[in-house]
Amino acid sequence: MTFFTVRYAPGTVTLIDQTKLPTEETYVDLKTVEDVARAIETMIVRGAPAIGITAAYGMAVAARTGVPFEEADARLRRTRPTAVNLFWALDRMKAKWGDDTAGIEAEAQAIYDEEVAASEAMAKIGEEIIEDGASILTHCNAGALATAELGTALAVIRGAHRVKKKIRVFADETRPVLQGARLTAWELMRDGIDVTVVSDGAVAHLLATEQVDVAVTGADRIAANGDAANKIGTRGVACLFYHHGRPFYVAAPWSTVDMSLASGDEIEIEERNPEEVTHVRGQRIAPEGVKVRNPAFDVTPAKWINGIATERGLARPHLGRALERMAKK
Repeated sequence: MTFFTVRYAPGTVTLIDQTKLPTEETYVDLKTVEDVARAIETMIVRGAPAIGITAAYGMAVAARTGVPFEEADARLRRTRPTAVNLFWALDRMKAKWGDDTAGIEAEAQAIYDEEVAASEAMAKIGEEIIEDGASILTHCNAGALATAELGTALAVIRGAHRVKKKIRVFADETRPVLQGARLTAWELMRDGIDVTVVSDGAVAHLLATEQVDVAVTGADRIAANGDAANKIGTRGVACLFYHHGRPFYVAAPWSTVDMSLASGDEIEIEERNPEEVTHVRGQRIAPEGVKVRNPAFDVTPAKWINGIATERGLARPHLGRALERMAKK
């Protein structure tokens, strides 16, 4: 990789500013808990694993700057409600509150290192499940920008690419914030992977004309039965692949699996700022005063998912039973 998503030096979290990509590659240094929280809320950093890592480093900043852990923890928990990795990471850090600063920082770094190992395991699964010559659709961005290094869905794709399988990727735009067009395309082009950006509405056409073989997406929370919440629009993609009889895979670290939730019906769906819909890069595109709904995520039912790739292996249907076995590992 010629860029990084998140790094930590004592008292400072450094992030690539994803709101500026792909036209500007800049990094921001965050030196307070409030800085870290705002970076998560404004999507300077995004992607469930990267949010968790950043929040963990935010607690390390709290240790360095003397912010009470209860205060820092409460502020960071308010940032994004859907991505379970945020709460998983903060729970891990909470267990270390009695440690000294070095111990807090070591735990945060361990979370980062574990996510790197998870992405490598998902890449190994990609070597196996992606066929040579495959055309792959992915939605949103589940690459290095969403994790620590290789990514989740893009780790699967990168795994196939690195063993010399001839693949091509369709990255749909992923409205309204265009993570596919802005971020996934940028990442894959830097890796020399054949990528084509398509509009979200083109997915059905690609399937009907047999231009795409398989879909791989990430997830922000996976329920115990295998229902998976991901960026808004994922459910529609999964439905189309199910209807056309093509495989749809989800890739996520085990930290994204929330075995406390029986199904996706229990996943809280974040509603974001209406201006993400009414404006593009500050330019209004919808009539002033129009009513807006802006759910950030939707839930894909387990019955439409052919497999969930984690560092614990590939769960195949029946997903609920497979995840239950994995939870015991």
